[in-house]
Amino acid sequence: MSRVIHVFRKPDRFVAGTVGEPGDRTFYLQASEDVRTISVTIEKQQVVVLAERLGSLLEEVASRFGADVPADVPDDQLDVAPLTVPVEEEFRVGTMGLGWDADSSAVVIELLAITEGEVDETVVLDDTEEGPDAVRVFLTPVAARAFAERADRVVNAGRKPCPLCGEPLDATGHICPRQNGYRRDVDVAED
Repeated sequence: MSRVIHVFRKPDRFVAGTVGEPGDRTFYLQASEDVRTISVTIEKQQVVVLAERLGSLLEEVASRFGADVPADVPDDQLDVAPLTVPVEEEFRVGTMGLGWDADSSAVVIELLAITEGEVDETVVLDDTEEGPDAVRVFLTPVAARAFAERADRVVNAGRKPCPLCGEPLDATGHICPRQNGYRRDVDVAED
């Protein structure tokens, strides 16, 4: 069966978001253009890496190609709305690709479905017939910066870290390794 590549050349929206309570959240990336919306499931750490790499790519694009890359996102460009419902998973993200399209002055993000075997890196950002399904999104530098900023906010909206060990605190506290296994209550950790 040949692969399906969902291409969003001028997305109305491309955001990271979650469903669920802190400590039990599922992370999604969602792209929308006109009446079409695609949601893919992604790991929290993948969201962190994507946001960091986007920032690095934007800096390199500004220095190497002289592209107009904003340092900050204007408030009216930052998407703070929840994910569009219903959130229906198209696939789980395995491999991610990131690039710069000089012709359209756009950042290109490609998200490939997780597969059982190794993914040949030549299928990333390519239109080959064989390979995992993919979502390919083209973003302006402003939209890419806005995506990265929202992604950071989404990731950091989870559970507070323990001030001693840095592990996430549950609503009921947690057993802190720095306390030799004694339970720390949330009240104590908020000092």
